[in-house]
Amino acid sequence: MDKIIIKLNKDVREKVIDICNKFNNDPGELINVLHQTQDFLGYLPAEVQELIAECLHIPTAKVYGVVSFYAFFTMTPKGKYPISVCLGTACYVRGAEKVLDAFKKELNLEVGQTTPDGKFSLTCLRCVGACGLAPVAMVGDKVYGRLTPADIKGIVDEYRNME
Repeated sequence: MDKIIIKLNKDVREKVIDICNKFNNDPGELINVLHQTQDFLGYLPAEVQELIAECLHIPTAKVYGVVSFYAFFTMTPKGKYPISVCLGTACYVRGAEKVLDAFKKELNLEVGQTTPDGKFSLTCLRCVGACGLAPVAMVGDKVYGRLTPADIKGIVDEYRNME
């Protein structure tokens, strides 16, 4: 059986192997390995999933299954300023869909995409835990509440003007 050649730069490859080794290459630690790898790299491309599978001695399909099942994991790079709009019940009934549409229009993006300059990415989530502030969106770890579509340009401009 031919071995798959994974095309990752040496530093990334070594760091991913170090993360797997930190968890003793234990298949039961797959989620922890994926979390730490995504924290390091920002996302989990196919080549990284293949390397993790090799290190943990499990099928790549199992790694892919976990990555694709949990919404926390992403296979595409996020923007420098990831935007997440809450579509949980409280936010939804208070207009989150209109807030999401305003972000899409302002950034010229669809959900799951990243701007060509890599500054912004747009996702949805189910609950931020700030229902009293609904509708809510997050930019990175910062929560913005009681949003209206009119607020969105100002929020985006705040981050556009950062270095």
